Amino acid sequence: MIRSTRERSDSGAERRWLKGGVKLVNPGEGRVRRVGGGRKKIEGVDPGVRDLLAKILEETTAGDPMSQLRWTSKSTRTMAEELTRLGHPVSWVTVARCVEDMGYSLQANRKTKEGPQHADRDAQLRYIDRQVKALLGTGDPVISVDAKKKELVGPFKNGGRTWRPKGKPQKVNTKDFPSLAQGKALPYGVYDTGQNRAVVNVGVTHETAEFAVESIRRWWKLDGRKRYPAAGRLLICADAGGSNGNRRRAWKLNLQQMADQIGMPITVCHYPPGTSKWNKIEHRLFSFISLNWRGQPLLNYETIINLIGGTKTRTGLKVKAVLDTNEYETGIKVSDEQFEEIQIRRHKVHPAWNYTISPRQQK
Repeated sequence: MIRSTRERSDSGAERRWLKGGVKLVNPGEGRVRRVGGGRKKIEGVDPGVRDLLAKILEETTAGDPMSQLRWTSKSTRTMAEELTRLGHPVSWVTVARCVEDMGYSLQANRKTKEGPQHADRDAQLRYIDRQVKALLGTGDPVISVDAKKKELVGPFKNGGRTWRPKGKPQKVNTKDFPSLAQGKALPYGVYDTGQNRAVVNVGVTHETAEFAVESIRRWWKLDGRKRYPAAGRLLICADAGGSNGNRRRAWKLNLQQMADQIGMPITVCHYPPGTSKWNKIEHRLFSFISLNWRGQPLLNYETIINLIGGTKTRTGLKVKAVLDTNEYETGIKVSDEQFEEIQIRRHKVHPAWNYTISPRQQK
């Protein structure tokens, strides 16, 4: 006797019967399939497929002499070809199903390794935080500074996409040769952490300590002194390398000259090596500039200035951009006599990273 496990009243609906492990679908058509019937999956018939696939997936060391795919992108098609070569013919669809069943998925690289951490890293970050809060509490300016990546000026491809009429992409050069460029742009940013404002000085020659301090000086002239008329000191948060590195004598000498000009002590706190991502200018200014000009070729300096100056955020960020056509020489040496004249006071907490430069008395 055949018992119906489900029967739907509407005409033409599918009816299912089960008898002794035999499943009948529309028995009037004569289609019969035993439970578990049909073609077996290749990995079930040939267990060696999964074992070899696991071995291929585990071969992550480039140049491993035992690996057949040491220099090859491990796509599903490539792995299927390798399994076939080893005597286990499979399709890329089977490989895709197997790797997913094995707990794998397509993933991009993730930047998490920062290398060996400096022993004073956490203490320095806490010290910077205290200094920032102290000056913001007294209404004094706190700025975060850094140089953005150099850019070629001209019809070159810029990563990202932008809205344009369909079928009319912006045409750019196929090669990014510096010889084809109008020049290079060196954006140096000064971000006011208390006001959420910034000034970006775009240089055209070299990223030097003199250029870095000139960028800070321009921020003070364009924005800083108007917003902090009663300021008694200035705090600069900077990376430990580059044009504003803590070991650069020229950086300190030019800061001394600026302190003399504005008549105010300048305190500098450097972020430890490997912690540049904590510098506020990176995620509060530079990231938004990159978003604003994505997909747009930096055809000329005017384009760059306008795109940087047009950068805005929902939190109210305002940016001024200026072009700096001054020639900055590289390789300028600071003599011992010049360095000894710098009125520098090093802090007790990691004196190599924290110091204050006071104005020299006018003669």
